[in-house]
Amino acid sequence: MKQDVVDRFKNYKEDHCWQYEIRQQNLNLDLKEANLTEKEYNLLRIEDFSFSYVDKQDKEQCEEIKSFIERHEWLGKLPARPTHRFVARLKKNNMVAGAIVMATPNAFSHVLGKENRDKEKLISRGACISWAPKNLGRWLIMSSIKYMVRNTDFRVFSAYSDPEAKELGTIYQACNFIYLGQKSGTSKQYFDPERPHLGWFSDRDFRKKSKYKRYAAEIGISASEWKEYMKKYSPNWDIIPADIKIKIKAKEKEYRDSCLVREMKPKHKYIYILGQSKRETKALKKLFKNLNPKLVDLPYPTDRGT
Repeated sequence: MKQDVVDRFKNYKEDHCWQYEIRQQNLNLDLKEANLTEKEYNLLRIEDFSFSYVDKQDKEQCEEIKSFIERHEWLGKLPARPTHRFVARLKKNNMVAGAIVMATPNAFSHVLGKENRDKEKLISRGACISWAPKNLGRWLIMSSIKYMVRNTDFRVFSAYSDPEAKELGTIYQACNFIYLGQKSGTSKQYFDPERPHLGWFSDRDFRKKSKYKRYAAEIGISASEWKEYMKKYSPNWDIIPADIKIKIKAKEKEYRDSCLVREMKPKHKYIYILGQSKRETKALKKLFKNLNPKLVDLPYPTDRGT
């Protein structure tokens, strides 16, 4: 087991967030790979970059984004259910300088009512390269949101910042997101000593489609047979024989018990509401205020203390 993967924040004493620490650590190599001098990168402006949506069918660019996130984003891995990807590229050499990955929320906010839950999309991963200008991240986030509003039915964009990594959500504050407080996320995380590359994960991972397929194989059920028991993302427990259900649940518990576990502090949560017109935006924000009076005008957090 790689102890630095397990305890990478244990002795972290810097005042800035871990994401910024990664940028500092990567700077020299990033400049070398981009063939940029310190003077050149200090002169970079938003006009020097292009923005684009990356279709999931574009395997080459999707793999490029995956590698970028693994190197530059503090979690170092893609989310479970990515749906939309965006990149900022330096026009000079077409290098990826920033990436945003949106995904299906693990838990919907319901800030516009349960009937509008399908209008929410999670900004799940995002990072900029070390030599990117300070405001590139903000530009990339807002460009991605505006693209989604123009081209999809999504109108609410949620995002989290993690106190464990000394995150406040400064970039979301700069984009004028609405702050929903520090009550989100799982209360426990798990770590598989046999698979340290997975990092820490929530208890939802024990119930992933791939995990159930694995549990089934361990009790002698073939992939084709198990497929008949599955819905899109989860087992159809109504049609699974009782004895098989008991064995599957036992395998799930066995795997959970084999993992390390740690208590987690709740995350900060933010949302951004945007319509296709000023009128729609106004109506959606009014609906939010009417349904969530206790969440209106919450002050942004300022303390990075873990």
